[in-house]
Order: sequence, then structure tokens, then C-alpha cells
Amino acid sequence: MLVLASASPRRQELLCSAGIPFTVCPANIPELPHPGEKPRDCAERLAREKAQAALRQQPGKLVLGADTLVVVEGEILGKPRDEADAMRMLRLLSGRTHQVTTGVCLAGLRTGNQKLETGFEDTRSETTEVTMNSLTEQDIRSYIATGEPMDKAGAYAIQGIASRWIPRIDGDYFNVVGLPVALVFRMLQEHGLMGGGISGGTSGSAGPIVGST
Repeated sequence: MLVLASASPRRQELLCSAGIPFTVCPANIPELPHPGEKPRDCAERLAREKAQAALRQQPGKLVLGADTLVVVEGEILGKPRDEADAMRMLRLLSGRTHQVTTGVCLAGLRTGNQKLETGFEDTRSETTEVTMNSLTEQDIRSYIATGEPMDKAGAYAIQGIASRWIPRIDGDYFNVVGLPVALVFRMLQEHGLMGGGISGGTSGSAGPIVGST
């Protein structure tokens, strides 16, 4: 069974909805870009580091690491440190089109044609363009007061209150939420780790087994 190296409720909900069974093993690593690091490289590196951290806790398992970054005018925006940082991010995003990149890393063991288990690591990423309407200072202050921005990359949740300010996206919506589910499913299939059958979905028969670390 897949091990999700993330405590994100959004990612857990997306895997549940897609009928992909998983357990949870959060990976706590510093989520900071290296100096001069490109956004895609940063997202993929952090996803890889999360997967590797989870593998150290659960050796021999199949692990999925993911990291989402928001990029505007060349600046990488992670999760805001505090309300002032959230305000700064929302001012940057206001009235602009930005990019959301999620790196995903699938790592662990797979069984080959000879029934031998071999280790592998596959890291990829998905980018979606998002356009946000212009926000007033009152919009920003009121939104921050809800608490919604504080644990989100770029200080907003497209599936939440912030949806009222987003008239257009170009690409995978679920990538903006936090996980490009179609990419993850394709990777699982390419490595022979999941067939075309449906094992769960919104019925709730597929989902996280928390505390399995």
C-alpha cells in the first residue's frame, strides 16, 4: 500500500476521492528553496527529500512525497510564516497570473518480471497557471482573519474562500489544491503498482490509515 509522506488533509482527501489506498507517514523537513534554485527544481527536490525521510521511517514501503510552491514574478512563495507574510504574498498575487508547481516523488520497492523486488525513485512535477483578480486591502485583511491562508502555499486555498477571486486557471486544478492526482496515478500505473480497477473513492473504502508510522 502507498505511504503518503505528508500530513496535508488536502492531499489525503484527493487520494481518497481518487480511490487510491494509502497510509500516512508525515515527513518533517525544512521546506526552503536553495539560493538561486529554480521553482521546478525546488519542488522536485523537496518532494524527493520528503519521500526519502518517510522511507527511513518505513523502509521497504512504497512512498509518495509531494511539495507545492506558488511562483509570482519569479519569487517562490511557500507557506506564510505569519499574518504579515500572508499579507505580503496576497498583495503580490493580486491582479496577476502566477504559477503553481507541485513536485511528486514515488520511491520504494516494485516487483519486476522475475518477481524480484528492486528499489526505484521517480520524481516529476506539474505546473498550473492561476489568475487572481485584484484584491482590496479589506479583502486581504478579511481573508487572513479567517485563518484559511496560514497553512497554504501562496497564502490561499483555491478550493476555499479564495475561489471567489480566481476567474481562470490553465492546467490541473487538483495540482493547485496540492496534488496532481492524474500524474500520480499515471506514475503508479507506469511502474506496475496500480491497475485500472477502482478500489474506493468517495464511498470511503479507500483512505488513510493514520498512526501507521
